[in-house]
Amino acid sequence: MRTEPEANIVAEDFRPAIVVSRYHAEVTSRLVDGALAALVAMGGRAAAVRIVDAPGTFEIPVIALHLARMDAVHAVVTLGCVIRGETPHDRAIVRATAEGLQHVALQAGKPVAFGILTVLTMAQAEARSGGTHGNKGREAMRAAAAAWNTLRALRGTT
Repeated sequence: MRTEPEANIVAEDFRPAIVVSRYHAEVTSRLVDGALAALVAMGGRAAAVRIVDAPGTFEIPVIALHLARMDAVHAVVTLGCVIRGETPHDRAIVRATAEGLQHVALQAGKPVAFGILTVLTMAQAEARSGGTHGNKGREAMRAAAAAWNTLRALRGTT
């Protein structure tokens, strides 16, 4: 039996934090806008969100861990944009960040949503930050809220 159908994600009392990379701010700012719009669409309050900048994507996990350890934060939504370059540097950054965020979620026992774009071109980033392929910030906020709802149901606190 499903505990929380995606169409019925409730975020009235949801207090997420967002960690957003400053690299490619023209893209990541649109991801933040999408995340906030999703929260409001689910009945949450944008004013309940703590938004913290990270210097880059690689620094997001340590900031996310600090936020996830706070009692006032129910989940962390991570937003960034890594564009493939001429060397494999981008893959190292993305792999380390993804693994770090998985550890954060498991250590804190709270949802950590991965809204970090990993793209080949700026055009792909634009398409995924409010363009033809939607807004991954919106999707990350929905995932965080859905996971939080599921955890509340499992704990019997809904």
